[in-house]
Amino acid sequence: MTEIVLITGMSGAGRSAGADVLEDLGWYVVDNLPTSLIEKIVELASIPGSGIGRLALVAGRNQGAVLDNVAALRTAGHRVTVLFLDASSPELVRRYDATRRKHPLAADADGLVESIELERSRLTAMREAADLCIDTSELNIHQLKERLVAAFDDASVSQLQVAVESFGFKHGLPLDADIVMDVRFLPNPHWQEELRPLTGHDPAVRDYVLKRADTSAFLDRLDELLASVLPSYQAEGRSYLTVAIGCTGGRHRSVAIAEDLASRLRSKGTAVRTTHRDLTR
Repeated sequence: MTEIVLITGMSGAGRSAGADVLEDLGWYVVDNLPTSLIEKIVELASIPGSGIGRLALVAGRNQGAVLDNVAALRTAGHRVTVLFLDASSPELVRRYDATRRKHPLAADADGLVESIELERSRLTAMREAADLCIDTSELNIHQLKERLVAAFDDASVSQLQVAVESFGFKHGLPLDADIVMDVRFLPNPHWQEELRPLTGHDPAVRDYVLKRADTSAFLDRLDELLASVLPSYQAEGRSYLTVAIGCTGGRHRSVAIAEDLASRLRSKGTAVRTTHRDLTR
């Protein structure tokens, strides 16, 4: 059995950068692979003595046809993880403007924005089928590397990995969220002058948010909900799950709630990492 990561996603969202990270982690990487060659490459890598135990394939054009390959590989007994790298359309426009590169679908659309939206629509099924989706809109190369190392450095990990992410609704929903919880019903520390410059990492803000009966009740119910659904996600073959906690700005309530939720999950043996998308805005 070969361990396979199939890197898919929006053009400009970081597929090549992701491949470089996996190569540094010891994966054998094949970049810009035509869909028709995926099963042949896996067959060659699976030959005894090939020395290839972990294979990362970067899907080239016609990614929409990859799902049939994924099903066939899994049926053959290979462990396949589909990684989808995404980014907001404005950020993709900025990246293309900075590099002055031509979008792969430029010939099929009128202008860059239309090309991006066309590709997004064509990849809807791929994104929905992905095991792990990472929104790179706000990530630099070092942060992307941290996310990928956390997910793929230990290929033997079969446990469901949960990411708890805080964010601010005023900055938009995270593209990679599987479950979104809105904590704007809690009093906002922003309106307390002494708390405004602080964040949810500071004890004063944590106490303000967490030492409330309605907060405790919410966290208890959310903890129970996740305890009931996480086994089902894993039974369905999911390896990664992102729980996004949102407040208005993403600096106070969501950060404190996300950290407390992550602590609760860890205490039960769940593999958890936390990220705070809008903490420094």
